[in-house]
Amino acid sequence: MSVLSVNKNNFGVVQNSDKPVLLDFYADWCGPCRMVSPLVDEIAEENPQYLVGKINVDQEPELAQAFGVASIPMLVVMQDGKIVNQSVGARPKAQILDMLEG
Repeated sequence: MSVLSVNKNNFGVVQNSDKPVLLDFYADWCGPCRMVSPLVDEIAEENPQYLVGKINVDQEPELAQAFGVASIPMLVVMQDGKIVNQSVGARPKAQILDMLEG
């Protein structure tokens, strides 16, 4: 499954997902974000049981503020519309998967 580009208009899909959700808050200018991005893409391709989305904090400041994003990259795991796990900074793929399987 491909990565969903999340914005305030389609955020309802994320909130109402039956699947666990992984959100990657990033910016194009952020070096560590560029390291995490291909890992998030791989997780989306290899794990159809998850909904994976990316949120550009520069284009979606309201969503970034709603999630309290102070540093990026920030990864958030949601289940049933609630945050169940989150981390800030670049993480290896195994740690990101551990967050999802938590």
